[in-house]
Amino acid sequence: MSRAPLWRAVAALAVIATSLLLALTMAPRLGLDLRGGTQLVFETRDSPTVKADADATDRALDVLRRRADALGVVDPTLVRSGEKRIIVELPGVLDPREAAEVIGKTAQLNFHPVLGPAGDGDKDAIADESGQRLKLGPVALSGAGVTDAAARTDPQLGPGWFVTIDFREPGPWRELTGKAACEPAGDPRRRVAIVLDDEIISSPQVDETVACGAGISGGTTQITGSFSAEEAQNLAVLVKGGSLPVPLELVEQRTVGPTLGADAIAASAKAGVAGVILTAVFIGLVYRLVGLLAAVALACYGLISYAGLVAMGATLTLPGLAGFVLAIGMAVDANVLVFERAREEYGASPRRGLRAALDRGFKNAWSAIADSNITTLLAAGLLFWLASGPVKGFGVTLAIGVLASLVSAMLITRVLASALIGRAGPGVSGLGSIGRVRTWLTRRDPDLMRAGRRWLAVAAGLLVLVGAGLVTRGLNYGVEFTGGRIVEFATSRPVDVTAARQAVSDAGFPTAVVQRSDDAISVRTGQITADDVVRVEEALDRSVGDVTKQRDELVGPSLGAELRRNALIALGVALAAQLAYLAFRFRWTFGAAAVAALFVDAAVVVGAFAWMGKPIDGVFLAAMLTIIGYSVNDKVVLFDRVRELWPVSRGTPFGRVVNTAILQTVPRTVNTGLGALFILAALAVFGGDSLRDFAIALLIGIVVGTLSSSFVAGPAAIELERRAGQPPPAPAAPRRRPVARDGSGAVV
Repeated sequence: MSRAPLWRAVAALAVIATSLLLALTMAPRLGLDLRGGTQLVFETRDSPTVKADADATDRALDVLRRRADALGVVDPTLVRSGEKRIIVELPGVLDPREAAEVIGKTAQLNFHPVLGPAGDGDKDAIADESGQRLKLGPVALSGAGVTDAAARTDPQLGPGWFVTIDFREPGPWRELTGKAACEPAGDPRRRVAIVLDDEIISSPQVDETVACGAGISGGTTQITGSFSAEEAQNLAVLVKGGSLPVPLELVEQRTVGPTLGADAIAASAKAGVAGVILTAVFIGLVYRLVGLLAAVALACYGLISYAGLVAMGATLTLPGLAGFVLAIGMAVDANVLVFERAREEYGASPRRGLRAALDRGFKNAWSAIADSNITTLLAAGLLFWLASGPVKGFGVTLAIGVLASLVSAMLITRVLASALIGRAGPGVSGLGSIGRVRTWLTRRDPDLMRAGRRWLAVAAGLLVLVGAGLVTRGLNYGVEFTGGRIVEFATSRPVDVTAARQAVSDAGFPTAVVQRSDDAISVRTGQITADDVVRVEEALDRSVGDVTKQRDELVGPSLGAELRRNALIALGVALAAQLAYLAFRFRWTFGAAAVAALFVDAAVVVGAFAWMGKPIDGVFLAAMLTIIGYSVNDKVVLFDRVRELWPVSRGTPFGRVVNTAILQTVPRTVNTGLGALFILAALAVFGGDSLRDFAIALLIGIVVGTLSSSFVAGPAAIELERRAGQPPPAPAAPRRRPVARDGSGAVV
């Protein structure tokens, strides 16, 4: 007796126990779009003396980290992305003005002697805090010489705040203040100018008690003045941060309020629960006992996926939540493939029993399952490498979900089904018949491929319709791809969008795009500052009532162009990767036919969004790559069946072989598609505005992808095979069974 079932049971128990332990002992790491806060993306630029390379960016990252720590932000995250970009995440910071102005101050910090008031024609003069223009001497001390700075208050010295500065070497500061102390009290030349970004951030006067030439010794000084607590803190942060080796440019900023993140988590949880329940009921009704066992495995899939996320320390973002929920539908696919194969095996050899049919179902379905999951992993990998921001999280969760679905279907479902299948009759098991749909199709035997060229003509007509939409309506690129700023405000009561547009126009932005969605107002503009956003918010407050900023995204024009280019590259590479893989696994004609159908799928979704005027952004890119990965699964299953049938049907026309393969795989295609549609419908209903467009794109893509497998990929393969001139594959050689011997076999 084989020990494989026992080892599978032990492995399944170990996976579930480990996942449960991780889920109970580790907390997920939430992205800023779920917990609230601000994300800033800076890009280093070349300075006259330093080239912006990876080394300079790392040094700038150290400076920014010191500034973030001095701001007092809880658990800030700062990482280098690529060679020139720095991503700064500041949880709980909802005012991007403070964060960008303090953390991202781009210039060099220097200490200058003051030579006196500037003349009228002095172009190099700089205004001090009060607006007086001063003529400064050369740099006496750079920010690199500062080791620490802090804002303090001391009741014994008075009620005000002051800033203490510690220097690495006491000599330069003593010399600078010693020369300034030689000037009379009140003279501008007795001051020291602290300059950042060609702006005097402080110009304190050397105290009267400091003697001429002696200066301030000890390597520590104290800057006093009429500072508020916030002013003292900001000055200390800038001084302590020191000099940046290269200038920084803010290329992207995202701010999300904590309420919006909490609502998104609750909405995604509702969608996940509703989707799991609907999917479990559906698969239980269709496949009875084995379907109910697959539903139990789906629950284990959710546990394994969650444990994988927390174990990897992956950041869970809003699109990532969508990927987590969507992968539930994809986890059904492997179960459906196995069950349909097992039904076929039992129908062909009922005497061998249900257990043997189930084992052969798992064995024969493995090829299609592996191919379809590899293609989905290709799409997830492209999302991770070519997307940006929260969409990367979608790629991570999608990849983890694919791997978890393999474990749940091929291990847990198999253990549960193998343990119980022998105790149920064929009718209760769900494997006793090929199903009503398959039975009806077998009896009617429609020849769908007789009208193959007509189906291709319909597909061409759809492409013409798509082109008309792109020409007449154009694509509504989101801020992420065009650059600009989009701000979303929650309203306390229903708002007239015309009044909101007028308020934004009166604030100085007549060309802004103002839209209303449920109980929120979104304002999309060009490159405006954070102060401009405050003006818009105040204008809306006065005009339409109390509003609260929920989301604020800023994307620089150069980054927008780069993201748009990367999106096109990602889609092109995705199609090329699928073609290469399918050509490797099948024939090149099958791969080309599948990619042609994938192109139709992608084009129809893009055209639908063009006609509906919906935004094309990073979340749409995630949807498109998911559609490509999901749709190719259907093509893989179809051509896997064609590859199986063709060698044993050598006298049958190839078109008839393809037609038979389509009819045999329709139950799997329909059942898998319905499982995914349940999940997406739940996302569209419960997911809110942020996930509704994502769900709509996938709903369109999966419906079109399901149809294109039969009516585009099949006819295209037939046409290509007519022109390829290659012979059909030879049937696999039958295995030679060992011959039983009489006697011992010894020769005397």
